[in-house]
Amino acid sequence: MIRFVLADLKRLWAGSVVIVLLIALAVALGVGVSLQERALRLGSARAAEKFDLVIGAPGSETQLILSSVFLQPSALPLISGDNLIDLSEDPRVDWAAPVGFGDFHAGYPIVGTTTTLIDRTGSGFAAGHIFDVEGEAVIGSAVDLAIGETITPTHGRLSEGGHAHGGVTYTVAGKLNPTGTPWDRAILVPIQAVWHVHGLGHEEDEDHDHEEEEAGHDDHDHDHAEEAGHHDDEGEHEHGHEGIDPDAPLDEHWHRGSVPGLPAILVKPKTIADAYKLRQEYRGNGQTLAVFPGEVLTSLYATLGDMKKVLAVIAAGAQLLVAAALLLVTVIHVGQRRRQIGALRAFGAPGGAVFGIVWLELFVLVAAGVLLGFALGYAAAQVLSGIFAAERGFGLPVAFAAEDGVLLLVLLAVAAVLALLPAVLAYRQAPAEALRG
Repeated sequence: MIRFVLADLKRLWAGSVVIVLLIALAVALGVGVSLQERALRLGSARAAEKFDLVIGAPGSETQLILSSVFLQPSALPLISGDNLIDLSEDPRVDWAAPVGFGDFHAGYPIVGTTTTLIDRTGSGFAAGHIFDVEGEAVIGSAVDLAIGETITPTHGRLSEGGHAHGGVTYTVAGKLNPTGTPWDRAILVPIQAVWHVHGLGHEEDEDHDHEEEEAGHDDHDHDHAEEAGHHDDEGEHEHGHEGIDPDAPLDEHWHRGSVPGLPAILVKPKTIADAYKLRQEYRGNGQTLAVFPGEVLTSLYATLGDMKKVLAVIAAGAQLLVAAALLLVTVIHVGQRRRQIGALRAFGAPGGAVFGIVWLELFVLVAAGVLLGFALGYAAAQVLSGIFAAERGFGLPVAFAAEDGVLLLVLLAVAAVLALLPAVLAYRQAPAEALRG
């Protein structure tokens, strides 16, 4: 029986290929949508798992997470730098790190932060070391630069009208191991350097110096106050566009009033209870917004789920159309093979054998199309994930799950049922009638 089926399929190979491809494309659409949606869930969850709480200015929660965790460029409003001081001194906080955006190099985002963030969320260094001075940078594993290379930051992307910061450069001091997150494409520099590049921070540093000087000379308070104000004006004029001092040592021990505005602060609470308390405290004061990345991702997943349902309905409709077309083609095919079937019956082939040949032939075609569809869907999801990873910076793990196995079995069961109709028609065909036709 199997030899006969294979010989028949070989003889009718062109029609068989068309049927298999139609089924494969219909199945690949549904499988690809399912795999891609699951990969996006897993990839985004992995990218955000190291960040428990994000604090920024009131506004869009989604944009705050996309910018601070997934490093998507956007102009976020700033919050007072004193919030960083408060969080750093809060006994409920394990660590808090600022992030500053806006600059790029060769398409890679430059993120201002502290050594704390790199130490606590990084995966170790593949080469080099952490930045020690303002003029050094640490790059992610996917950044195509080498240790010792020079980075010239641009304010915004050049392709979108951005401009280079004149006279400002960073030297690559270290390269991190892969993390599978958008931070693999990031260039990390000291937050102080970002402030100074944009004309911030110098004035506050000078205010702090004058405050210390005044504290040591109580008998000249008035004179020193006037002198401090004078130097503030000069500092603003001199440092407004001066940029960074590449040899300036880092100092992350800021005092209140010395930290410029920040787009976001990444916070690691000590306990789950502390996380909820901090979220409530920094969410209801009207000046800040505290967000759990998982909450935002959940709402995004709900949107993705709705889109998946729509695409799944479209895929199911396509599969039903293919199934109907397949049935029509096979019924016509059985009608055209009446003489062959009659000859088989006349030469003594039992009705069960004819039934089995027709059923097996159709089932083999459908099963081949289903299996090819799963392979095409997987390949398409891998390609799309690769494109997404190159553009967005984090990988999307494409993998089959148990539910995909269930879907495969269901489709094969449906194929077995669909193949019964033409097989029954062939079985009920009388030999003499078939030969006369």
